[in-house]
Order: sequence, then C-alpha cells, then structure tokens
Amino acid sequence: MQADQQQQLVLYSYWRSSASYRVRIALNLKGLPYETIPVNLVRQGGEQLSEDYLRINPQGLVPVLSHRGHVLTQSMAICEYLDEVFPGYLLLPPEPALRAAIRALALQVACEIHPINNLRVQKYLAGRCGDSIDTVEWMDHWITEGFSALEQQLHNSMRADSTFMSGHPGLFECFLIPQVYNAERFGVDMSGFKVIRKIVSQCRALQAFQVAAPENQPDAVPV
Repeated sequence: MQADQQQQLVLYSYWRSSASYRVRIALNLKGLPYETIPVNLVRQGGEQLSEDYLRINPQGLVPVLSHRGHVLTQSMAICEYLDEVFPGYLLLPPEPALRAAIRALALQVACEIHPINNLRVQKYLAGRCGDSIDTVEWMDHWITEGFSALEQQLHNSMRADSTFMSGHPGLFECFLIPQVYNAERFGVDMSGFKVIRKIVSQCRALQAFQVAAPENQPDAVPV
C-alpha cells in the first residue's frame, strides 16, 4: 500500500472515548500512520454537537475516520474497513467460523455492554432520575454482567497454547481493552475475570496498545 494513501487517514477522536480507543488500537496494530483531530465531548456542551462536526457526522459521535474522500463512522465498521483495505496484519482471521466467533465477542462489548454505559446514557439517567439512581452502580452492574458472560465464553473457546483466539491481538482485543479501561476507571471489581485479565496484561505490554491508551493522546487531560 502506498504511503500517500496511508497518510490520508484522519481520525476524529476523543481521548476517553472507548469507541475511538478501539480504532486507535486497530490502526496501530496494522501499522498505519494517521492524523488525530480531537473532538472534546464535554467542553461547552460537547464539540461533537457543533454545526461543523454534525456536518461530518450527523449522529454527533466519535470516532469518525476520513480516508480518500470516504467518511466512515461506527468503530466496528471502521476496523473491518481497515482490514479489507490494508493488507498485512489481520484483525480478523480468514477462517469463516473463527471470524464469526471473534466478531460476536467484539459485538458483545460494542452492542451489549458499552451502549448502556456511555456518556449519553449517564447524562440521561442523571437528568431523569437525579439522586434516585447511582450511575456508577448502574455501570458496575452491566459491565460485570457482560464480562461474566465473556469470561465463560473465552474460557470455553480459548486454545490452551495461546492468549488470543486468532493467535495474536485482533478485533476482539481492540474492543475489550477499552471496555476494561472503563471498568477500572469506575472501580469495577475485575478480580474474578482471570482470562480477561490475562488478555489485558498481554495487550498492555505491546506498543500498539500503549500508544493508543487514553493518557497518551494529544487531547488527554490530567486527572
């Protein structure tokens, strides 16, 4: 793939957005250089709701990946696009059954755990329910329930000689590590998830994941 094509990758991202985090990992695993354009989700009500940004993504969400005139949204679609357009390191293996199994695990994070815990949901719950609901407890419940299912599935399907289902970090790990970051941020007890913790430990030792980490983004805010 020609270098000029790679250099046209532009990622609209927020440092703490787990969906943006997924795409950063994918880009790094595939060794693709990209430009980051920060979109602050909290400043002045959220830059993602500005007229300029809504012209880019009417959903008012991050991430967005711009490439060769294409504007791509939704982290799963973006990751699969990268795999289809850029050969080399594969996020998904070629075997159909294994591809489907790994995609299903990633979708459990993307569709079952993350959506009911994201910033928009937290704001809505706080606005509608006030002090009658503890949003951190809400997140703890759904993350723990989701991770419990993932842990059992991984235990049943993981090869004994590998930490990763496809032999190396791929699509599922792009989705898992940001969700674990969220869990740790809000104090979810991870001690019971032995397989998940092993995967996370192996991934965090790799540069692709370290460079993608929220605290290493150009728009990161000290906490």
